[in-house]
Amino acid sequence: MGLKILLLQARSEGDPMRQAERRSFADKTGLSLEQIVTHDLLAGPPSLADLEAHDAVMVGGSGDYYVSNRTLPHFESQLEFLSEVVERGYPMFASCFGFQILVAALGGEVTYDPESMEVGTYRLTVSEEGRRDPLMGRLPESFEAQMGRKDRALRLPGGVVNLASSELNPFQALRVPGKPVWATQFHPELDLETNLERYYRYLEGYAEILSLEEQRLALENFRESPHTEALLPGFLELVFG
Repeated sequence: MGLKILLLQARSEGDPMRQAERRSFADKTGLSLEQIVTHDLLAGPPSLADLEAHDAVMVGGSGDYYVSNRTLPHFESQLEFLSEVVERGYPMFASCFGFQILVAALGGEVTYDPESMEVGTYRLTVSEEGRRDPLMGRLPESFEAQMGRKDRALRLPGGVVNLASSELNPFQALRVPGKPVWATQFHPELDLETNLERYYRYLEGYAEILSLEEQRLALENFRESPHTEALLPGFLELVFG
């Protein structure tokens, strides 16, 4: 596939997860690294010309920025850009932070909720609507997914379809009806190894919430998540054939 994907990243300069995330999206989409073109959201959203120079948009996670407290620079402009992407029906897949900022852009509500924090690998359940969805329906009704979040969607935007849930979070994936736009609170671009790498990278932030014993127990909650690897290539297949 000769596609060019615009990957929107909200990661501080010098964060090694910038390049690791790009590699993860390349690996799980089956595209080359050169086909994943990154844009630094700390400098503001891309221009519409930048958007149109690519075939699809993907939005990754975030190391130091939260949707709930709007610390990402140019926050309102970021929301306006994502809303415009959806309005145009431009192909988009967003994960974790990307899921949350898309929820905010479309009029939903995101809250900081460390008490329901999900870090590691969690079992999710596909909703009834999700089982009918052409992308989420490719997964079994119950599946393991890689997670790393403190924010969560408190309320989804009106009109979107809720595709999956977990025991701690009722909103784990969404689709914008009639548009080639999907988003997941979990990370289909990560696997056991890369999620563990990310956990250690951001351990200082987790240590503000978790005791040493809780940090040790969190490590026992990382497992393989083979089924979610179908999502990113499935998205490209559905949109581009």
